[in-house]
Amino acid sequence: MFLFLTVLQALVAAALVGVVLMQKSEGGGLGMGGSPSGLMSARGAANFLTRATGILATLFVVLSIVLAAMAVEVTSGREIDTSLQRDTGTTPAAAGQPAPAAQPAAPAGQTDPLSGAAKQ
Repeated sequence: MFLFLTVLQALVAAALVGVVLMQKSEGGGLGMGGSPSGLMSARGAANFLTRATGILATLFVVLSIVLAAMAVEVTSGREIDTSLQRDTGTTPAAAGQPAPAAQPAAPAGQTDPLSGAAKQ
């Protein structure tokens, strides 16, 4: 459902951009401005485009709110994955104390594959 509404949102956005670009403007949007012989020069076409813009904009806002509400429901309740967290075995340095010296490289039998990778 979320994917369907996302695709619908993209289609509504594309239609909204197209309708806005087809409207008559002072500067002649898409070359249709000033001349009465333009593609959409009739007053009825202007009313249709204005109505279509309002409907598409309202639909876009409503879909945005619905998708935001659905995204909150989908992502709530997840826990942080700590499978990649490394335990160094040391506690963080207290404020005002210097950081502990670097540990020497671990023996070959240790299970941490990244131990000793940052040799200088």
